[in-house]
Amino acid sequence: MSESRQARSFSPLYRWYALGLLVVVYIFNFIDRSILGILVEPIKQDLGVSDTLMGFLGGIAFATFYTVLGIPIARLADRGSRRNVLSVCLALWSAATALCGLANNFLHLLLARIGVAVGEAGGSPPSHSMISDMFPPRRRATALAIYALGIPIGTMLGNLGGGWINEAFDWRTAFMVVGLPGILLALIVRFTLREPPRGAAEGLTLSDDDAPPVTEVFRHLWSRRSFRYMAVGGSLHAFVGYGVGYWIPAMFNRSHGIGTAEMGTVLFYLGFASILGTLSGGYLGDQLGTRDKRWYLWLPGLATLISVPFSFYVYVADSPYAAFWVLSIPYFLGAYYLGPTFSMTQGMVGLRMRALASSILLFILNIIGLGLGPQFTGIASDLLFAWTDLGADSLRWALVISLTFNVVSAVLYLAAGKTIRADLKASLN
Repeated sequence: MSESRQARSFSPLYRWYALGLLVVVYIFNFIDRSILGILVEPIKQDLGVSDTLMGFLGGIAFATFYTVLGIPIARLADRGSRRNVLSVCLALWSAATALCGLANNFLHLLLARIGVAVGEAGGSPPSHSMISDMFPPRRRATALAIYALGIPIGTMLGNLGGGWINEAFDWRTAFMVVGLPGILLALIVRFTLREPPRGAAEGLTLSDDDAPPVTEVFRHLWSRRSFRYMAVGGSLHAFVGYGVGYWIPAMFNRSHGIGTAEMGTVLFYLGFASILGTLSGGYLGDQLGTRDKRWYLWLPGLATLISVPFSFYVYVADSPYAAFWVLSIPYFLGAYYLGPTFSMTQGMVGLRMRALASSILLFILNIIGLGLGPQFTGIASDLLFAWTDLGADSLRWALVISLTFNVVSAVLYLAAGKTIRADLKASLN
C-alpha cells in the first residue's frame, strides 16, 4: 500500500485508538518505573541499605542505561518499524520488572532494574514519533499531553498497587504482579497497532534519504537557543519531580508515620491533580500558542514558579493531612510542562529526526532529572542525618533544598520563550 493510500486508511477513530493504546503502554511504563518509590522503606529495611544506595538504585543506575540506550534505539525506530521496537521493549521491561521480585540481595535488584531501564529506553521515542505523524501541529501538544497522562496514571496505579500489595504480601510480590501483564500488552501492540506514514499529519512526503546521524540531529537542536533553555529547564524540573516522587512516600513514613497502603491511596488520588495538570498544560498551550508561540514555554515556566511555595509548605507542615491537600497544587502545576515541551521539540526537527529528537530531549531530561534527582535527595538526607540533629526529619529538609532547582527551571522556561518563534520558523526552512 502506498503512503498516500495508507494515510487515508487511518480514520479519526483509529488514530484515537492508536493514541489510547500508546497511553496504556506509557501507563505500564510508569507503573513499572514508579513502583520502586512506594517500596523504598520496606526494601531498605529488608536489604539493609542506606538512602544513598536507594537513591543510586532509583536514580543514576536506572537513568544511565535508560538515557544512553535510548538514543541508538530511537535511531533504530527512525530507520525501521517503530511499532516493532516498542513491542519488543515493552516485553523486555515488563519481564525485568517481574524479575525484581526474585531478587535476594541489592545486587540482584540492581541488575533487574537495569533490565527495566534498557526496555523502557525504547518506550517514548517511537511513541512520540508515531503520535506526531498521526496528529497535525495545531493538535500535537494536546495529543502529546494525552499521551503524557501515562505518567500520572501509571504513577497513581504503581503507588496504589505497590503500597497495598506490599502490606498484604511483600514488596517482591508487588513487582511480580505489576510486571507480568505487560508481556500480554506487548502482543496487543504488535498485532493491532499499525505503523503511520511519516509526515502524514503535515501532508508531507518522506524522501528516500536515510535518517540523519545522531550528531546532526543534536547539532540541529542545540543550535536553537530556545531548545537549550527549554531542555535544561525541563531537566531541572524533572530533577525536582523525580526526587520528590521517589522519596515523598518515605518522607511521610519517617516524619508522620504513614504506611505504604495509606500513602499509596493518597498518592493515587493526588494523581488526578496531575492528570488535570497534564491535560491543562497541553490544551492551554495549544490555545494560547496558536496566538503566540511563546506561550508554549511561558506557561510551564509560570506554573513551575507558582508551585514552589506550596511545595515548601508540604515538606515542613506538622499535619500530614493538611500537607496532602496542599500537595494537590504542586501535582497539578508540576505537570504543565509535559505537552508543550515535547511538542516544541517535535516542531523543531524534520520527519526522519522525530524519534531521535525525542530521545535526545529525554536523554537530557533523564540524565539530570531521573539520574541525579533521587540520588541528590538521598545523599542530602544522609548528610543532614549525620551532620545535624534533624533525625528522621532530615529527608523532608533534603526535599526543601531541592526546591531551589524549580526556581531556576522557571527562569529558563521564561527565557526560552524569547526565541521560540524565530527558532520554529528557522526549522521550517
